[in-house]
Amino acid sequence: MGVNLSGIIEAEPRKLRDFNGWIVAIDAYNTIYQFLSIIRQPDGTPLVDRLGRVTSHLSGVLYRTANLVEACIKPVYVFDGKPDVLKNNTIAQRKALKERAEEEYERALQAGDMETARMKAQATSKLTWEMVEEAKKLLGLMGIPYVQAPSEGEAQASHMTAKGDVNATASQDYDSLLFGTPTLIRNLTITGRRKLPRKRIYVNIEPETIDAEKNLKRLGITRKQLVELAILVGTDFNEGIRGIGPKKALKLIQKHGTLESVMREKSLDIPNYERVREIFLNPDVTDDYEIKWTPPDADGIKEYLCGERDFSENRVSSAVNRLMDARKKAGQMTLDSWF
Repeated sequence: MGVNLSGIIEAEPRKLRDFNGWIVAIDAYNTIYQFLSIIRQPDGTPLVDRLGRVTSHLSGVLYRTANLVEACIKPVYVFDGKPDVLKNNTIAQRKALKERAEEEYERALQAGDMETARMKAQATSKLTWEMVEEAKKLLGLMGIPYVQAPSEGEAQASHMTAKGDVNATASQDYDSLLFGTPTLIRNLTITGRRKLPRKRIYVNIEPETIDAEKNLKRLGITRKQLVELAILVGTDFNEGIRGIGPKKALKLIQKHGTLESVMREKSLDIPNYERVREIFLNPDVTDDYEIKWTPPDADGIKEYLCGERDFSENRVSSAVNRLMDARKKAGQMTLDSWF
């Protein structure tokens, strides 16, 4: 979900080839949730194996990651750790929304409205602990590194970007900007042709980059003020002020300078605002990680996906070959240095 900063943050359109040679820290939970939401049957049901276990997340990890590697991008997946207690309310709200979506999905199925059913089904997606472990196992077999964050994955990915260990953070949410990433990439793992809901119109989704420094300079605010702006709008850790969106919040911060001044002038009460600000400005992150790519275990991938999870052997072999062939590409970069 994340904070809504649309309307004030400017992004630059990109092509996948623009990231040739980039090391990118991918917000794993955000990305895998997108896989669960998008990769579904026409009636909205997720992909499953013969035992009824969901495989949409594994499909996304394999094929979309292969796309990135083929484009000479070095992905590093960053997984969430324990959420801050202030996020409990957001988690509860998300659970309630999923339950409501499940009811609406069932009604749409009964009515034979497959388009509505698929749309509602996407909102029911659940990322479980088992799915996370399965994704980590597959990444290990693919030779793709992943990092376990102590808390927020976006915070850890942003920390790695700010340190210069990676070139950018990839996530659909704007929260990475609050956590201090210098460069945010959106749409990296969902690039491609997508159908607009309830319309017979397809659009081509392309990546885009957001330069934090350029945006802050254009807006005339600091990162701390951006965080305070976000607190007014509402984050995963606090309720926003009703009637205040990103544009109005920006004007208030620009006029009054600090969140405390805005609260005083407008007689606002924002519980735990100091703690929320601290979560973004000084997040719980770690330097205890290693970024290292290893050769894909072709047999291991096939055994896991085809032998245990009923994937098509031809499709898996094709993806594995793309991973292996990426090492042999010449002219763009020396991929042998990966391994």
